[in-house]
Amino acid sequence: MKAWLFRDTDIPLELIERDVPEPGDGEVLIRVGACGICHSDVGLFEDRKWLDMMKTPVVPGHEIAGTVAALGRGVAQFSPGDRVVVWSIAELHGYLRDGGFGEFVVAKADTLVHVPADVPLEKAIFSEPGMTAYAGVVTAGMVAPGQRVGIIGYGGLGRMGARIAQLKGSEIYIAEPNEAVWDDALAAGTKRVVRDVLELQNEELDLVVDFAGFGTTTDGAISVVRPHGRVVLIGLGRTEAAINTYKLVGKNVSLRGSGGGSKEDLEAVLSLIASGEIDPVISATDFEGIPAGLTRLAEGGVTGRLVAIY
Repeated sequence: MKAWLFRDTDIPLELIERDVPEPGDGEVLIRVGACGICHSDVGLFEDRKWLDMMKTPVVPGHEIAGTVAALGRGVAQFSPGDRVVVWSIAELHGYLRDGGFGEFVVAKADTLVHVPADVPLEKAIFSEPGMTAYAGVVTAGMVAPGQRVGIIGYGGLGRMGARIAQLKGSEIYIAEPNEAVWDDALAAGTKRVVRDVLELQNEELDLVVDFAGFGTTTDGAISVVRPHGRVVLIGLGRTEAAINTYKLVGKNVSLRGSGGGSKEDLEAVLSLIASGEIDPVISATDFEGIPAGLTRLAEGGVTGRLVAIY
């Protein structure tokens, strides 16, 4: 099998060949059909703090969907040929265990979810980042009908978060510097789109979800959310940031971090994709295009979610 190997922040991905791994007891071997490429993957090459949560060398890629190729002993709920998506946060694929930037991955059977027959694998992988959006908006953000919700960042994850909040009956306001996606956001029912979240100062937002996480964005969210409002930080554009604690305390703002989500969150989003209530926007590449895709993503040249389709 071929795989892209990460060794260190300052070293480019290395294309390697290795033996196909064998699944252990309770595990499943998956032939990868699609793998998402996100800003967390870009961060590996920009911030050495990511190394604190990794075991290197490792094959990155944590948004994984594919076809069951072989079963380990004791696995009865899956069969060869089944299409599955990986709840990768359970084993931290791409960080502590080899991930989807390789042609095969091994995962524990209880971290897999069946993909409905009418959902393409490249769309099924959106249930993994969608899980993160769902957990941030619904679980941590406690979104409710009639609320005003600010979304910072309208990339693949922000689009999902905005749509989920909309399906829950909320009014959506988006801060996104890339004006090329503004028309899409407005066509999707967004009430207002601005370049900087500070421009939403007078909107009395109940909840702001920061999918960018560049420090200034989180600080801006605290500034614009209403008194006793909620700010949820999901994005890790920066791993350290300064915020205005005077406004945080003075306005009684609740600030919460939200990373990943539960297997149930993933299943909920996959159901929304299968029903057509969420229709992911994909920028496609292939296995060989992963390094160039990372560069394109880092430079802001991607609309929607960048997905490598094998």
